[in-house]
Amino acid sequence: MTIEHGGDLVSVRGIYEGALLDLSVNCNPLGPPPQALQAARDALEAVTAYPDPLCRDLRQAIAQKDGVCPDQIFCGSGAADVIFRLALALRPAEALLTAPAFSEYEGALTQVGCTCRFHHLRQEDAFDVTASILEQICPPVSLVILCSPNNPTGRLIPEPLLLRILARCQEVGAMLVVDECFLPLAQAGNGMAPYLKDHPNLFLLRAFTKTYAIPGLRLGYGLGAPEWIEELLGWGPCWNVSGPAQAAGAACCALPDWPAEGRKLLERQRPVLLAGLTELGCQVISGSANYLLFRLPEVKNLKERLLRRGVLVRSCANYRGLGPDWYRVAVRDETEQERFLRALRVELER
Repeated sequence: MTIEHGGDLVSVRGIYEGALLDLSVNCNPLGPPPQALQAARDALEAVTAYPDPLCRDLRQAIAQKDGVCPDQIFCGSGAADVIFRLALALRPAEALLTAPAFSEYEGALTQVGCTCRFHHLRQEDAFDVTASILEQICPPVSLVILCSPNNPTGRLIPEPLLLRILARCQEVGAMLVVDECFLPLAQAGNGMAPYLKDHPNLFLLRAFTKTYAIPGLRLGYGLGAPEWIEELLGWGPCWNVSGPAQAAGAACCALPDWPAEGRKLLERQRPVLLAGLTELGCQVISGSANYLLFRLPEVKNLKERLLRRGVLVRSCANYRGLGPDWYRVAVRDETEQERFLRALRVELER
């Protein structure tokens, strides 16, 4: 079985056994808050009891952080859990996705028999979503999924355009899902959450994985109309979020400035990484997220070659609209980025 996401460290152990620099995943470069780790440790004392199947304390904490009501929140084992439950609950006949974008959208929808249409983003437009997508939002499409900032391009969708898309979806009776998992590390604000109250056809995906750097605890959530939250609860097993994950998530909610502090580091280091990649001849997409997408058309097997030097990057060969010469790399601190750029320079000079 092949895992086509980043962070699969087990699969690469036999190739490089030293201290690996993993740039294939893009979490907050500050790492996890110590308070969240301690909360998870403390929660281990209660492992003889089942966790709260409704995540009540965690939902209350998220509600205060995101300015919504607890009955608008569904907590899952990572955002992917929420995506697959949404597919089961909605069971759309046809959906509109962008390409390139996170592969789990298509993966979840095809498992429930949905036909996926694609709005192809163009490199000459820096892979931006433009108003041209409005033409494709028409029956029989009943679901539109967007990601802002997009994975793997890092490009934000301007809020005015998102509102036009939301209005068009409402006009044709379609649901709009906006994946905001990377948004807190790209810009300040509360995303599309203020529009949930008046738009029952809007659903937002969020995660602690990226903003608080706790991917191993598997904790994501969705925001939407209470009736959709009830639907999601019925499409999957109880106790999908462990006690330590719930405790860590609640602790993270008490630290609303953690993503902002990470964003400050990213805003300093992203231009440095972009300049370094450009100097080495890469075609770089100037994104706003905690990662950059770049292309090296004349270089083969770059991921494998860098791995032999102790650096793991994300191949984007499995993204629709990209190919084997596209890569995504996380923005990190100065020392880590210098190590990556040195390894890349050596490989390009071979």
